[in-house]
Amino acid sequence: MQSLSIIVTGKVQGVWFRQSTKDKALELGITGEVSNQPDGAVKIIATGTKEQLSLFTDWCKQGPPKANVTNLDVEELTLQTFKSFTIERY
Repeated sequence: MQSLSIIVTGKVQGVWFRQSTKDKALELGITGEVSNQPDGAVKIIATGTKEQLSLFTDWCKQGPPKANVTNLDVEELTLQTFKSFTIERY
């Protein structure tokens, strides 16, 4: 198991990105959280196997149909544990 921080930039707010991210994470068995950032990006913390996270990051490069992802910044984190995958509103 490993955890990743994924920062998604582009047209990613107001296009159901967070809900779609949660749906995809649950489908893949990934735990973590997703939130909108003040600068217009979406931040994801995801925990899963290397294979799950590879499929997930590939999906994040496209996102939901109305999104226009221009960049994905992925960093490995120390292992984070979550009970499920949630949408956080800060």
